[in-house]
Amino acid sequence: MSAERKTHSEKKPADLARRFGERASQRASKWDSWRRETYTLPRGEARDKAREWFTEFPKAAYMTEIEFWRELADGRIEFTIRRLPSAD
Repeated sequence: MSAERKTHSEKKPADLARRFGERASQRASKWDSWRRETYTLPRGEARDKAREWFTEFPKAAYMTEIEFWRELADGRIEFTIRRLPSAD
């Protein structure tokens, strides 16, 4: 194997996580009706954005929730928030 070609075991965990996340998002979008948004923001702004979503799309009506979150090495928060497209 050439030195230029990387195997799966040589990739960084963040690269793998991003690739698997993108693949899961593509599959999920075909079979569910959730509306998802992913943000990467400083901690305070992330809280404000989440509050904004929960105010605009209340959990009781839209089943709004933080689907995934993590703190990045630089201190920012990456999170995915989801909701139903309409309140029935």
